[in-house]
Amino acid sequence: MSFALFESLFGTKVRARLIRLFVLNPEGEYSTTDISVKTLLPKTEVSHEVLRLKKMGFLRELSRRKVKMYQMRPDFPFFPELRSLVLKSNVGVSNQMFQKIQTAGEVKLVLISGLFLNYQKSKADMILVINNAHRLRLKAAMDKLEAEIGREVRFVLMDTDELHYRLNMLDRFLIEFLEGPYQEVVNRLPEIKRFVAGIKK
Repeated sequence: MSFALFESLFGTKVRARLIRLFVLNPEGEYSTTDISVKTLLPKTEVSHEVLRLKKMGFLRELSRRKVKMYQMRPDFPFFPELRSLVLKSNVGVSNQMFQKIQTAGEVKLVLISGLFLNYQKSKADMILVINNAHRLRLKAAMDKLEAEIGREVRFVLMDTDELHYRLNMLDRFLIEFLEGPYQEVVNRLPEIKRFVAGIKK
């Protein structure tokens, strides 16, 4: 399921992003300001949608130090079905969603697993190999990606020197990541395929 289809299914981008946020973080408590920051959506639109979702029984309102907070209702009857839809749409993420990452420096490698493949055993959702990484641009790219995905993305950043060092040392984390299911978004390092072929013999 594509993100566009997911948004069409729920009517608006605002509603789709809020549903994703709360379904993937069912124990989280968020103010409208928190939601606006996490989803990169205008606070006025968030406030209106929160009231609609509360009215339909999707959200409940809590009070924390006189601040209104919102949380997904634990007894919402369609939670399992919504979670399944959200996870399926994450698996169908288009490579276009990762384009902004390529403005963050000399991007050599982008591998995805974890929440993007619905593989819960993975210790990371993404491995990034970027030379001369621009931290602010990378943060902006990740903020955008997390706003659309609905959850924090666990990523590991390194440059090619660190990658080669880890490969030579047979780094356990890298081995486990490469032995599990993953997808290449960007691969300008042919040695990765040779390394993977070697460990899977």
